[in-house]
Amino acid sequence: MQTKNRAVIGILLMVFLFFIILMVFATYTVKVFNDESKVFGSQNKKGQIAVVEVTGAIMSAKNTVELLERAEKDTTVKAIILRINSPGGAVGPTQEIYEEIRRIDEAYDPEDKESKGKPIYASFDAIAASGGYYLGAATRRIYASAGTLTGSIGVIMNFTDLSKVYEYFKVKQVPVKAGKYKDIGSPHRSMTNEETDIMNKMIKVVHRQFMRDIEATRKDKLKKEIIDLAQGQIFSGEEARDLGLVDELGGLWKAGRAIHKELNLEGDFALKYIKKKKKSGIWDLVDNLDEATTNIRLSTMVDYMPMLIFGK
Repeated sequence: MQTKNRAVIGILLMVFLFFIILMVFATYTVKVFNDESKVFGSQNKKGQIAVVEVTGAIMSAKNTVELLERAEKDTTVKAIILRINSPGGAVGPTQEIYEEIRRIDEAYDPEDKESKGKPIYASFDAIAASGGYYLGAATRRIYASAGTLTGSIGVIMNFTDLSKVYEYFKVKQVPVKAGKYKDIGSPHRSMTNEETDIMNKMIKVVHRQFMRDIEATRKDKLKKEIIDLAQGQIFSGEEARDLGLVDELGGLWKAGRAIHKELNLEGDFALKYIKKKKKSGIWDLVDNLDEATTNIRLSTMVDYMPMLIFGK
């Protein structure tokens, strides 16, 4: 009995020690990150062009919209660059961000010094595909590197039919539902032809929304009909430029300098990164770890559950 108690105590001590090491490492990492952010930020306090980054799968609009609003309210900011490095994401959040970009950009009036809006531009990083491209299309001009991966204009929902697996292992699913189509897409059975038709119709509606929103800002720029460009094809930045999906080739700093010149901004060119304010403290650290875990979980869900997404 004493041996078992010692073993349990030993395991608990090891877990506690591991937790302490993890917290020390995480605290040190956050401190270094904050120190680097302060140094980097001090070099860009006078930057009149704000940079709002959209990185990874788009599973929530909250963070990006908040950053856009901060840039919008910052009186020192004269323009915003949306720096996109995303393969796409969920439809709803992507459309929410699109709406905010259009709202801020359309409120800008170069003739009105009291204008509350800000001109918004897009700069594509390594990838800006599907939902990532959707956000870029909301801006007034898109910059991309020649080798940027973009396009993939389309909508997809992934379903998994595990009925044969359940049958092999003699597992029987018994759904209790209210509503004829409530378990549509459930992995325990195949969809009926009627259900497949329902899902196809819905996908086509969202696909038309995607194409409509692109044409709202780029119809006169496209070199082909939108339907021909919106079949899920991936393009390089150079190909996208030739097709009218992208305006100019160039990286973030080239875009920034061009915008600085276009708007006749005073002073030296500098970019001002808009970041989420970070607080120090153990509870904020726990919140940051929880947020990171949530983002990883949501990104994984894109591949493992039926979700309407702009992505591959």
